[in-house]
Amino acid sequence: MKILHVIANLAPRYGGPAKAGLEMSSALARLGHDVTIFTTNQDGAGVLDVPVNKPVVQDGVTIRYFPVQFPKFWRTSSSMAKALREEMRQYDIVHIHSIYLFHGMVAGHYARKYKIPYIIRPHGTLDPVMYARHRYRKKVMELLFENRNIRKADALHYTTEEEMILARPYVFDSPGFVVPNGLNSADYSQLPAEGTFRSTIKGLGTKKMILFLGRVNFKKGLDILVQSFRIVHRQHPDSMLIIAGPDDDNYAKKVQGWIDEAGLTEHVKFIGMVTGEAKHAVLRDADMFVLPSYSENFGISVIEAMACGIPVVISDKVNIWREIVANEAGLAAPCDPEAFAGQMSALLSDPERLTRTGEKAEQMVKDYYEWDSISRLLDQQYRHILKDNVSAAGTPWMGVTDV
Repeated sequence: MKILHVIANLAPRYGGPAKAGLEMSSALARLGHDVTIFTTNQDGAGVLDVPVNKPVVQDGVTIRYFPVQFPKFWRTSSSMAKALREEMRQYDIVHIHSIYLFHGMVAGHYARKYKIPYIIRPHGTLDPVMYARHRYRKKVMELLFENRNIRKADALHYTTEEEMILARPYVFDSPGFVVPNGLNSADYSQLPAEGTFRSTIKGLGTKKMILFLGRVNFKKGLDILVQSFRIVHRQHPDSMLIIAGPDDDNYAKKVQGWIDEAGLTEHVKFIGMVTGEAKHAVLRDADMFVLPSYSENFGISVIEAMACGIPVVISDKVNIWREIVANEAGLAAPCDPEAFAGQMSALLSDPERLTRTGEKAEQMVKDYYEWDSISRLLDQQYRHILKDNVSAAGTPWMGVTDV
């Protein structure tokens, strides 16, 4: 089938949604589908060094980058809108990533106009914590287009059962399905030599390395993490916290202020955004991964760490926490500094448990989160939607050509 994914941006700084969108598309292409991504060239305040308005093939996927325009916060692109208007009819199904943005408004409109089935993936935006933010601005967009997009969608795509439950009050009983995010564990099987990253950080040496890897912004719970690490460091003075990831809206300055106030300046290091081999080197040397988010519909960085055999400690607002705890692949705690610190210390105080938990984390990724398995689940959902649409039109369904 011909599948169109529409996503605001693919720049690495945008974290999990961008990474998952590309890898999901590539996994579907490996099943034999013709997959295209429409996106913008936005990269923070700048733009990606990519050709615009013409196709680029990457990992079996045709990517169309369109120039982002003012207002950039809405990911506006008139040339993307023009392409959607002119080319939408050639696709069998459309998968829209994120809501409250320009690309979703336009893609939803033309999908309905041309009677193309479409799916919306809210990416956690309908979690009550995120739903409440910028409520006035979002309310305007809901009245203008987003409520219509959701009501008329053939399905909403959630990555966890928890996300689907949390979104229920806001989706007008629209149908939904759960298919998780994933990764290709083979990408993490050949990591850089042990100590490669440690050798670059003064004072790290053989200390217990606690890693936060993600966007440095309000929802990631870094205020909790700083307070938790202050408690942990008193109990484990041989520990150091590494914060890796792009800075959102100069939020790192605020976090650094908390670190300084807590007297942890020498024990916490910011290293900025890391990608490729540099990121793998950081993951290779970590003893523990932490994510005390206030809201997280899935958490790609969590399963990246798990794929590298790193035990994780996450908040119970990271929506895969139940599965992780059930598989003994990590620990979870409320968004409370003392509770979170208690779980961190529980692992650091028991080296055998730390190792065993990391081993179970790695196995859990192989069992549940491989893209090649997940893409088949998504393929099934697409086929059900197409079958329902053809049946509703009164035409006997012959099925999409098997690949």
